[in-house]
Amino acid sequence: MPYFGCHLSATGGYCAMVKTALSIGADTFQFFTRNPRGSKAKAPDPVDAASAVALMEAHHFGPLVAHGPYTMNLCTKEAEARDFAAEVLCDDLRRAAMIPGTLYNFHPGSHVGQGLQAGVSYIAAALEQALSQDLPVTVLLETMAGKGSEIGGTFDELRMILDAVASPRVGICLDTCHMWDGGYDIAQNLDGVLEEFDRIIGLSRLNALHINDSKNPLGSHKDRHACLGEGFIGLEALERVVTHPALCSLPMVLETPNELPGYQKEILTLRAFKIS
Repeated sequence: MPYFGCHLSATGGYCAMVKTALSIGADTFQFFTRNPRGSKAKAPDPVDAASAVALMEAHHFGPLVAHGPYTMNLCTKEAEARDFAAEVLCDDLRRAAMIPGTLYNFHPGSHVGQGLQAGVSYIAAALEQALSQDLPVTVLLETMAGKGSEIGGTFDELRMILDAVASPRVGICLDTCHMWDGGYDIAQNLDGVLEEFDRIIGLSRLNALHINDSKNPLGSHKDRHACLGEGFIGLEALERVVTHPALCSLPMVLETPNELPGYQKEILTLRAFKIS
């Protein structure tokens, strides 16, 4: 069975997030490691983390998903900014390691005109540096919508990063809105898309999903999330994603434009889907 959750505010700490997740029927959740539009981060609280782990174990939670800040561009043009982003990544993995089994997801970055190969090389170098800490954290590259010069809009681009790093601790998080906006027709050809993913990357490298509808038509490359059933992907197609045999054991996180009552309703919707 999948684990269902949503994106929660980390303001109150780990225990507060676990309690909020329980209040809306979730058994996983995603959180930003620091200010998503900046670089500031609260000092870690080991006592709070330990209490959260105990509460999660008591309620049979699945893996959590920590999300890197949007401003962390590992392949930006400026060397100083790249170095700072790499330091943020290293620090974030240390934070994620406080909760055993946490997955750390991030947007690969934008090469801003330097070219795909240069961007991949910078991303790989930062990942190798962060992974050299030998922490029990799996790092996830998120599938992107292919806006501008962002990397990760195709399975082939993600494969390039995996090959450059060559670590079993790097996996993939599929975002349904991003895939759709990137041109992967998960509504009419889900099996075909997953077969392509398996051929290029391998389903064994898939660790989590973001479950979102899209405000844009297929292949728009715009990345605008919609609530379930209120976009171009549609609820029936998302049900096929959630219940697919290759996916249904993974943590699934909602990033839909909702407040807590809306997330609670969508989690109930996901739980009502029949997994064969």
